[in-house]
Amino acid sequence: MSKINIFWFRRDLRFYDNTALSYALKENLSVLPIFIFDKNILDKLEDKDDARVSFIHGQLNQMNDKLAQIGSGIKSLHSGPLEAFKALASEFKIVSVFTNRDYEPYAHERDNEIEEFLKTKGIGFYTFKDHVIYEKEEIVSGTGSFYKVFTPYSRVWRSKFDHNPPTLQGDALKEQNWHPGVDKIIPLHEMGFEKSSIDTPSPDLDNVAIRKYDQQRDFPALDATSKLGVHLRFGTISIRSLALTAKTLNSTFLNELIWRDFYAMILANNQHVVNNAFKPQYDEISWRQDEEGFQKWCDGLTGYPIVDAGMRQLNQTGYMHNRVRMIVASFLTKHLLIDWRWGEAYFAKKLLDFDLASNNGGWQWAAGTGTDAQPYFRVFNPTSQTEKFDRELKYIKQWIPEYDTKDYPTPIVGHKFARSRAIDTYKKALGK
Repeated sequence: MSKINIFWFRRDLRFYDNTALSYALKENLSVLPIFIFDKNILDKLEDKDDARVSFIHGQLNQMNDKLAQIGSGIKSLHSGPLEAFKALASEFKIVSVFTNRDYEPYAHERDNEIEEFLKTKGIGFYTFKDHVIYEKEEIVSGTGSFYKVFTPYSRVWRSKFDHNPPTLQGDALKEQNWHPGVDKIIPLHEMGFEKSSIDTPSPDLDNVAIRKYDQQRDFPALDATSKLGVHLRFGTISIRSLALTAKTLNSTFLNELIWRDFYAMILANNQHVVNNAFKPQYDEISWRQDEEGFQKWCDGLTGYPIVDAGMRQLNQTGYMHNRVRMIVASFLTKHLLIDWRWGEAYFAKKLLDFDLASNNGGWQWAAGTGTDAQPYFRVFNPTSQTEKFDRELKYIKQWIPEYDTKDYPTPIVGHKFARSRAIDTYKKALGK
């Protein structure tokens, strides 16, 4: 049995500028690429036509077709990761496993377990930075601690990026050490899933739109954002390549990529934010257990058109415009006084581009509970937000066909009352 190395695809479904894959292929052993359809994750998904599973599956098939042209293929497994590696270790003579780091709590525990198992077999386990530009301890303050405020973090980030821009690894398909043997990706139906009807946005960057990003990004009726979130989430595009391009196109767009690094850094350094407020005192807020109100929010039936349009866009497409995400999150946490974790979980279920760090960071920002969040007394007025960003109601009418008819519901809560209630509730919790 010949010795091999394994490359484990995860949140890096691409050949171009894939850090760990590049290092694996530089070793003088053939590299078997694998992907594990993780039952620990998939078994928790309620929707068996989950658009993200379909997206991953489609991407893997495209990649596998390219590998077949050079006589190789991705070995796919459907099990828990530990079971998968036990099976691989009995089938192959593995020297080392290469993979890119993932910073979520489950991923951290999973990788520790895999590393310990591989160690018992004398197999090396090597991880690399790939999902972010800068990891949790690469951008620190003068005191050596992580930044809790975005603006000074972003200044240091930009300075470091300008003085030492990342290098790109190139196309791994041009390397020679791929393990021979064409394979097929496990069909969706064999894993209990079916193909989703939701389309995924293109991975191509619209340079013209991005050049105007700072001027147009807040207007949901315009097709003026990149929609690359899902591709960054699953690594079908390189964050380094995108950041280098963004730097030449639009500083505001680059800033959004820095926010992504910022929230990944916050999660990596503060694992408690997954279930609790970043600021512990905000866990004292008396949230309303309003299941009926929450369901109306989920269904886009609150009687606030900009909120309802956003929720319907999310439910139908797996996407929601960035400005509208802030509005609907503020509405749930401030107008309805419903726990941000309820909204975060719903977004996690529906968003194509769901990323734990960014989703958690965004929801805690809106609720005022997070690092560098909007202050508790800032309550978005959906009406004034509509006047600013959808004055002609194009976005609203696109998603609410019954708008301005008797079939559209009346508001479930008055803005003035809701604002006052939210501020009073927050004050009480914070002892102000």
